[in-house]
Amino acid sequence: MSLLFSPRALGPLTLANRIVIAPMCQYSAIDGVPGPWHAQHLGRLAISGAAVVIVEATGVEAAGRITPGDTGLWNDGQEAAFTRLLADIRSYADTPIGIQLAHAGRKASTTPPWVDRGRALTPAEGAWQTVAPSAVAFREDWHTPAALDEAGMDAIVDAFVAAAGRADRAGFDLVELHAAHGYLLSEFLSPLSNRRTDAFGGSAENRMRFPLRVAQALREAWPRTKALGARFNGSDWVEGGVAIEEVQVFSQMLTAMGYDYLHLSSGGNIASARIPGDQPGYQLAFAEAVKVAVPETTVMAVGMIVTPQQAEAVIASGQADLVAIARAALDDPHWAHHAAVALGQPERLPDPYARASDQAWPGYGLAHGADQPRGS
Repeated sequence: MSLLFSPRALGPLTLANRIVIAPMCQYSAIDGVPGPWHAQHLGRLAISGAAVVIVEATGVEAAGRITPGDTGLWNDGQEAAFTRLLADIRSYADTPIGIQLAHAGRKASTTPPWVDRGRALTPAEGAWQTVAPSAVAFREDWHTPAALDEAGMDAIVDAFVAAAGRADRAGFDLVELHAAHGYLLSEFLSPLSNRRTDAFGGSAENRMRFPLRVAQALREAWPRTKALGARFNGSDWVEGGVAIEEVQVFSQMLTAMGYDYLHLSSGGNIASARIPGDQPGYQLAFAEAVKVAVPETTVMAVGMIVTPQQAEAVIASGQADLVAIARAALDDPHWAHHAAVALGQPERLPDPYARASDQAWPGYGLAHGADQPRGS
């Protein structure tokens, strides 16, 4: 029996296997509202064979979007659109669907990556004031953020709580708090971006104070009958950045709050960082270190996990309990189905697609050399 295809409890959820579709920004919403692109993107991932699909980083307020094309959950129209989208998906798939709640901080107000590789918006393009723990720009040619005061922090906590309420009403099964990739909560956690001298900067304890405050408010707002997790960085990939010992302490604090899983990523906070993102499993060490610190908590690994055998080895080794697939799922939306075949497990294609499976219709599976489709 493949461990990758063994069931796993995720808080109140029971997952059919250990494969998660990670949040992947599409930069294709209008005024924060998901549209037809999101319907086909999320719909095909919901029938991919993965155990969970998590919707992209979704702004809890307009100023918290990375780009004008980000999805949002700060108004009724966005909530209604997500409600319809989830209802449609659940008419043909029972895959749990989650959403990642986020605030981009100093990395907000940019173009999508396919426009000049992502740059700061100009005033003519609708640029807005960004915020951060300190008035330090991500890059010299980006906006200089305003340092948040306590009133501003209070408003952002309230925005996360309100977005959680909307996510619950829309019908999401899971919420993931985004505290990675150099966005707002990640900026507070790192000494490279957090230059504050008050109670929210300096020591690791102080730098964690605001992210933990958001995490606690979210834990109190999100129903215990649904799963709750957090994504955060294991490294800034720059000397003097967040230390792995701090990451382990942060993971212990989230576990003590009652978070159901921890999702380990890295980078994105310092523009000049040299990240070995082309190396398979380049972030696994961070997941493994957190698993050591909180062995009782479900830990999710992500980052260039590409082959079924590699994913199987991650679970079998105990480095992590779940694997998150991102780019591999964009390249092959049926990655999980193909992984099942590669690992000798039953393939569970939806009935309308089963004619492609030799396991369902022996002799007709296109993957096994058939060149004539059955039916039309």
